Amino acid sequence: MKAYRHVNCVIPLISRASETSLQQCLEQLTKVLPEENIRPASSIPISERSRCEMAIVANPDPKEVATFTGLKWVQSLWAGVEQLVSELDNQELKIVRLIDPRLTEAMAEAVLAWTLYLHRDMPSYAWQQQQKRWRALPYHPARERTVGILGLGELGLASAKRLAANGFNVLGWSRNAKQLADISSYNGRPGLHSVLEQSQILVCLLPLTKETNKLLDKQTLSQLPKDASVINFSRGGIINTMQLVDLLDCGQLKHAVMDVFEEEPLSKKSKLWTHPNITVLPHISAPTQLQSASEIVARNIRRYRETGQLPAVVDWQLGY
Repeated sequence: MKAYRHVNCVIPLISRASETSLQQCLEQLTKVLPEENIRPASSIPISERSRCEMAIVANPDPKEVATFTGLKWVQSLWAGVEQLVSELDNQELKIVRLIDPRLTEAMAEAVLAWTLYLHRDMPSYAWQQQQKRWRALPYHPARERTVGILGLGELGLASAKRLAANGFNVLGWSRNAKQLADISSYNGRPGLHSVLEQSQILVCLLPLTKETNKLLDKQTLSQLPKDASVINFSRGGIINTMQLVDLLDCGQLKHAVMDVFEEEPLSKKSKLWTHPNITVLPHISAPTQLQSASEIVARNIRRYRETGQLPAVVDWQLGY
């Protein structure tokens, strides 16, 4: 097969990460792509940047991306690309997001773990321990617990299947209709209402778009059964946080597990840290695994070099 190589093979690594993280990424990428010349963006002279056709990015500064005027596509080292789409101002640029089976497995594991945390009422037992109170709480088998998953993409579908395999009654909601075994699937606004009114535990795995921004506000969250709980492993902007807190304070909702926030790291002044009905996590539900992510990036780049073809790219209109 004739190689589809380009005159200039330099691939910039563009990121706002720390120097240590940037160096770790560079070392791993160089290890799996020894034939490529991957360099930190800051080391590439302005005069040479127009000749770079592809870049590897991880939370890049959009102003720095714009200095590489010849870019045709960028490969993200992260699965989430919503911030990238919102910040970049060049819809001609192709964006390839990371689709990593190991990351998907990590998310499904996290969804199961924290669903079980709520299902077995761990927050109440933690409170009882603080009060030195010895009291068994009522037990309910998983088959009697309905869990709603908002978002049935790669992460949501894997998470729904993991929950169903562990005995939970699982409902799923997505933008488009889907036919799934062991999972009742809904779509559209009426479908969202149906999922919400049945879900004792609601798991949010939606991408952040114009349509999903603040989707979970007081009006929608109030459709959940009384004493329902919420897990947000998607993006902070999907939930109206203050309205969620209001529903927790008045006793309509029981607990919220929050792994993502509009401001990260979460400010030390935030009242969420000490709210008795909120579990705060530092964005750890499905961290990028550098080794597997780099191997996937390497395969994508080699395929492009050989054939000129890209994997599936982000739909700018949808935002993911």
